[in-house]
Amino acid sequence: MKRILITGIGGDISQSVAAIVRENRPTCHLVGADIHQQHGGSLFVDTQFTLPMANDPGYVAALQRLIAMESIDTVIPMTEPELSVIGARIEKFSGVKWIFPGKEVVSECVDKLATAEMLERIGIRGPWTMPVSAGMPDAYPCILKSRLGSGSRAVFIVRDEEEAAYVVKRHPDSIFQELLNPPDQEVTCAVYRTCDGRVATLQMLRRLVGGFTGWAKVINDAQTVVMCETIAHGLDLRGSMNVQLRITDSGPRVFEINPRFSSTTLMRHQLGFSDVLWALDEAEGKSVTFPVIETGKIMVRVQGAAVIS
Repeated sequence: MKRILITGIGGDISQSVAAIVRENRPTCHLVGADIHQQHGGSLFVDTQFTLPMANDPGYVAALQRLIAMESIDTVIPMTEPELSVIGARIEKFSGVKWIFPGKEVVSECVDKLATAEMLERIGIRGPWTMPVSAGMPDAYPCILKSRLGSGSRAVFIVRDEEEAAYVVKRHPDSIFQELLNPPDQEVTCAVYRTCDGRVATLQMLRRLVGGFTGWAKVINDAQTVVMCETIAHGLDLRGSMNVQLRITDSGPRVFEINPRFSSTTLMRHQLGFSDVLWALDEAEGKSVTFPVIETGKIMVRVQGAAVIS
């Protein structure tokens, strides 16, 4: 593995992935791509390029040209729109390895309504979830959020039908979802499943800052371990995904799954949960060994800045 393409390089998660690869595979040539270059991605890769947005009709052809031009042998697609497009066309790309969680993971988890329906099918109890097109919910307060995309920045707590009607007008392609409590028991779980079917889960009790995990503490809830393993096997996960849940009085309840590396990628790598490197190793046919990570460890997100010209 000599030349690796990382998409979405303007984003913090892609930059974390690039930093991990750079530190641990210094001989690799890293290529970054994004829809523009007004960001700090150039600090993390050797060369960077622009690509159309994933929903652009020319995206796949442009990606193919970039892979050929730069002699890319491994691609790490980082955004959910790209994962959706690539998953439907991955057979078109011959001679290149993909760090990709699997078609079923992407198709079931990019759409939050589809995620809720999938969880019910495999026997996992989640919050009630309904599209806003089905009418107003029967219970308040509840959550309104987009069916597509990820992160916690466009999530609204609606307390009555008047508030719900107001927000629905501005977000007509959304879902209503049960508001899970308590709010201080939100857990983000990094889940990795190897090619031979072994599953590792890192549970991080977290506090959100600006829609991202700003503080996290490693915990180990037995019910959550079983739940994450059930989901990983049920979806035939190939690599890494991120399960979001709250531990309620009736046990852990999953409200979202991200079919990709997450904002805690660098945090957990520093603890030894190195799913980026595990994925690259397995793409090369190497075996992976999971470490034992001590509970109680605390991680925080820090900020930085740089002058690039």
